[in-house]
Amino acid sequence: MLRLPGGARAVGYALAATPSGRGIPWHRVIGAGGHIRVPERYAMMQRKLLQTEGVATDSVVIDLKRYGWSPMKKTSTNRKRAKRR
Repeated sequence: MLRLPGGARAVGYALAATPSGRGIPWHRVIGAGGHIRVPERYAMMQRKLLQTEGVATDSVVIDLKRYGWSPMKKTSTNRKRAKRR
């Protein structure tokens, strides 16, 4: 989603640098096209965690149109509120 050269690698580095036990939802990070990109011993855990949240992981690819996240675009009203503060 970053659409920057090396963006996926930057996400991987950020996830790897987070301390254990901090509640970071790493399992929600899915590769381009809906593919799970972690090594298999963690991929099984990722699938199970996604399933507990109601995400269908039966196929090889996760349906990003159904389960994907899209950042909200800022509207002009948000900018006006920020200027008033």
